[in-house]
Amino acid sequence: MRDKSLVTRIAEAGDLDLVAGLLLVTNRHYWGPKPGAEAATRRAAEDILSGGADCRMLIGWLDGEAVAYATFAILHPAPVEQGSLFMKDIFVVEAARGRGLGEAMMREVAKLAVARGCVRFDWTAETDNPRALDFYDALQAERVTDKVYFRLSGDGLARFAAASGEG
Repeated sequence: MRDKSLVTRIAEAGDLDLVAGLLLVTNRHYWGPKPGAEAATRRAAEDILSGGADCRMLIGWLDGEAVAYATFAILHPAPVEQGSLFMKDIFVVEAARGRGLGEAMMREVAKLAVARGCVRFDWTAETDNPRALDFYDALQAERVTDKVYFRLSGDGLARFAAASGEG
């Protein structure tokens, strides 16, 4: 059954507890419970809401309960001197899955991209997540194969940042 009653809005400063809670549910879903996760997740929520993270969060509400979110940023440059919306993450809480909310959230993010004059809406998905890949394929999203995704993380990121870059 598809649910059409999703209401969305951009997270605001007063949503700190809500945003931290949604991020904590996501982290536990993907990586399990970890010591110190609550404090670290609250700092991440503060970063998002203060603008320090350079991203925004769209929250999806169903019957007065926050059940989904998408984090995104508008990136420049993009073709035709317009922005490109990049979605970092989308998540629907387990109890609300299977009701079409993921697609509804994707459509809301697409509407934000169009409203902000973006020429495209990009995101990534893990190759070992067939449910996500099937979901995005069902949306008729184009798989981009002419780009390679790079990452510096952990100790490698720290070493690279600390290096002088001189020969």
